[in-house]
Amino acid sequence: MARVISVCLPMWPIDRLRRAGGTLTDKAPAEAAPLILTGRAGSRRIVTAACEGALALGLRPGMPVTKAQAMVPDLRVEPADPEADLAGLERLALWLMQRIAPVVAVDPPDGVVIDSTGADHLHGGEAAMLETVLGRLALSGITARLALADTWGAAHALARHGPDGALTIAQPGTLREALAPLPLAALRLGPATLAGLADLGFASIGDLLAVPRAPLTRRFGPEIARRLDQALGARGEPIDPLRPADLATARRAFAEPIGAAETIARYIGKLVRDLCRQLEARGLGARRLDLICWRVDSHAQPVRIGLAAPQRDPARLTRLLCDKITTIDPGFGIEIMSLTATIAEPLAPRQATSLLEPAVPDVSGLIDVLANRVGARAVYRLAPVASEVPERSVTRVAPLSEIAEGWPDHWPRPARLLPRPERIETMALLPDHPPAWIAWRGIRHRVARADGPERIFGEWWKREAEAQAVRDYFRIEDEAGRRFWIFRQGDGEDRATGSHDWFLHGVFG
Repeated sequence: MARVISVCLPMWPIDRLRRAGGTLTDKAPAEAAPLILTGRAGSRRIVTAACEGALALGLRPGMPVTKAQAMVPDLRVEPADPEADLAGLERLALWLMQRIAPVVAVDPPDGVVIDSTGADHLHGGEAAMLETVLGRLALSGITARLALADTWGAAHALARHGPDGALTIAQPGTLREALAPLPLAALRLGPATLAGLADLGFASIGDLLAVPRAPLTRRFGPEIARRLDQALGARGEPIDPLRPADLATARRAFAEPIGAAETIARYIGKLVRDLCRQLEARGLGARRLDLICWRVDSHAQPVRIGLAAPQRDPARLTRLLCDKITTIDPGFGIEIMSLTATIAEPLAPRQATSLLEPAVPDVSGLIDVLANRVGARAVYRLAPVASEVPERSVTRVAPLSEIAEGWPDHWPRPARLLPRPERIETMALLPDHPPAWIAWRGIRHRVARADGPERIFGEWWKREAEAQAVRDYFRIEDEAGRRFWIFRQGDGEDRATGSHDWFLHGVFG
């Protein structure tokens, strides 16, 4: 089932100007003078957008500029630039395309639409995916509301007229229930149609769903039925993905729709060979490929694969794409297939083998297979960080990253470090003796051997609260040969150094 994200940017013209620095002052946006953008409606100058401060003072888009200036004497007035707003939306859409899903398009004047079908597992689920998008937009200074639904029309309606809150997720198959309480403006109907429906007493989408369509069609034309069908998924509304002109792309259109997996695989191979020839002519290798299969019902089936290093080996790329064929629903047939290298990097020719030097093992193929099956975030390697605190001494890096700094070897560390230290029960003689036994997760372990303590001090230069913090670590072994890494919070004498509670932090072997 298709899943679509609608990104609504209610303050986009204002946010774009602030990001561009066109109206920035030495004050924060909340402290600066209220700002409005102006345009023309015939011979009148009207407000086209207003900042949060102006809205709080009662100014609204569509209001005459003279009235707005009379209401707020110190008002800042800037001309609107719809062309720059649209260009900025396109850049934002391309930015989201690189990070979220391959099918992304502009939804002017204030939004972006993303076909996220099959992409949620790469981001930790639908909720995590929306949180990621919202968080990145917020860090960029962009106000946004996001909605996820089965159709573009439903997601558009929920993002702009849905429940209060920045995120809305309509579960699959619940479109009628989600849309029913929304106002008629959520259907993207024209002003004349909305006015006519209001005169007849219609107030919500649920009111329209409860009456026959034939009388409405005779009076208002087919627009109402079309918008309802698009929102409910009864009629297709294709998303034309945005693509920069300079990307390497291969495309095939079929006189007769295809649907068999073997046929799809054969044409994937042809597209890959065409694309690799283009990449070779440019001296590039692909780091990400987006395959889009357009069905006869205008619905897109996107497939995205990533690569750990630049590649233009047709056999490897074809194999990775063909592994995703099971995720493609051909429906009544696929009529167009396109393959695009959305991320490409320079790739110089190199000698594959040498008789003088031993071959360097190449694990990039294994990394590519694993990353495209379980998600790129699940495949990584660990790199050391200059920190004595164990949970801060490692970080995740890309699988093929070079690690310049070596691992410290002055103290042994457990093979398995718990995400968070877990509290344990013990009996120990303070201040420097290891415990005689520990109880962890309801099981008591009698200590047969122990080594320690290894004292680790808090990082006082990072956190003032750690100026006196101390941990005393012990390596212990129980009677069954199981070895654990435990610590006492504090030095065993002074309560200012810690609570003196015991924790288990890792397991050896």
